[in-house]
Amino acid sequence: MAEEKIEIAARMRVLREIEGISAEALADELGFDTPEYKKWESGEAEISVGALVEIANHFGVDLTELVMGKPSRLRTFCLTRAAQGTEVIRRPMYTHWNLAHNFHHKKGEPFLVEAAADTEQKPLSFNTHPGQEFDYVLEGRLLISVGGHEMELGPGDSIYYDSGEPHGMKALGGQRARFLAMVL
Repeated sequence: MAEEKIEIAARMRVLREIEGISAEALADELGFDTPEYKKWESGEAEISVGALVEIANHFGVDLTELVMGKPSRLRTFCLTRAAQGTEVIRRPMYTHWNLAHNFHHKKGEPFLVEAAADTEQKPLSFNTHPGQEFDYVLEGRLLISVGGHEMELGPGDSIYYDSGEPHGMKALGGQRARFLAMVL
């Protein structure tokens, strides 16, 4: 994961340099904390999937290209078979599988997300990113906090929210929670 983080950071830096914009100006334009953005770009800190989506959108590249270094190619449809999504590990508490990694110019990023069973005893880790997000719980119980409002969701429950609000989630009951997340 450390090598992947450094490679993503290098691609971010190259895209920014090609555009001829400083790290400070880009962070300000995208609404990121400048010191945190600099840590992302140097590979010192983990970057959330939501922030990666925003950075990819800013530079006009697909998330796949930013994360994997390969361009997406499919334009009509992208079929992802069970257990075949492209794994994207960004934070230790969550594993994301991109369910449309190879579709060119997506309007949103669909993920299957798993919150680890051991997250219940850990404090919520908050994230913000521009746009909106839709989460649909498939299994397990999930505590989610959005803008200071905590809710418990179970299978079949969903939430749609402004992802610019601080949000975080964790599995409850000592079991993993799996949910579909659509980042728009």
